[in-house]
Amino acid sequence: MDDHQALAAFSALSQETRLQIVRMLVVAGPGGMAAGAIAEALGLSPSSLSFHLKELDRAGLIDQKRESRSIIYSASYPSLAALVRFLMEDCCSGHPEICAPAAAEAVCCAPQEAKVP
Repeated sequence: MDDHQALAAFSALSQETRLQIVRMLVVAGPGGMAAGAIAEALGLSPSSLSFHLKELDRAGLIDQKRESRSIIYSASYPSLAALVRFLMEDCCSGHPEICAPAAAEAVCCAPQEAKVP
């Protein structure tokens, strides 16, 4: 990811509704969500949702596919991973111990400890 791509991604994510959409799509997983379901969950009009989805698509943060009469949107995991890598690229400056705490915190989907009833 170059500076221009990173700036486009950060610009898209700097708006509250778009950040909510991306987070919702990350939770939805690779199967994604239909546009109508996203609009309903966030209380958005179709035109407002369309505007935000267009910005996220332009930044490369979401993918879309047509299923019958619906358009299904999903998070672009490769693009999101590239954005995180972009942020961490220069972190260590040759000293991996500097980034170890940040890298440990960045692990997603780690198994959670079992709760004892």
